[in-house]
Amino acid sequence: MTSAAEHRRLATESWESLLRSQVAVMRDLHKDPIFKKVGVREYDVLFNLTRCPTGWLRLNELNDNVLLTQPSISRLVDRLEARGLIQRKTPDGDRRGVLIGLTEAGAALQKEVGRAHVQNIMAIMEDGLTDGEMSTLLELTTKLRTAVAARAATEHAARG
Repeated sequence: MTSAAEHRRLATESWESLLRSQVAVMRDLHKDPIFKKVGVREYDVLFNLTRCPTGWLRLNELNDNVLLTQPSISRLVDRLEARGLIQRKTPDGDRRGVLIGLTEAGAALQKEVGRAHVQNIMAIMEDGLTDGEMSTLLELTTKLRTAVAARAATEHAARG
């Protein structure tokens, strides 16, 4: 049986290993010259816009999917719009809301960068893990995200 101190040490070492691995992988991926065409954070916005079924996403919904503060996202969206990569529109019946979507140029750039990015992700993952290990990693990280979401929902319900 694991002591409380051993359990605590295992939890913190596991967390630190997960975080350090993520940082190492992201640093390697960000070195790719393809990210000179569009920054990593900008690409993240373009990628998230490709994932919405309608092609449009509310600015506050984008905030839920991108790891930036609201003011930073607003400035980033302004820059992407100025470059002609995204467009804005007002949703029907909600004059205060803002929807953003990709332009043709934005969609083309996202595809170009995305293809190179996927190739680099594959190279990193294949160099480090077997298919079985990738499956286990996917299962474990999904389980961890699900637990965090459940914890947030419980905390929200307790406050509300």
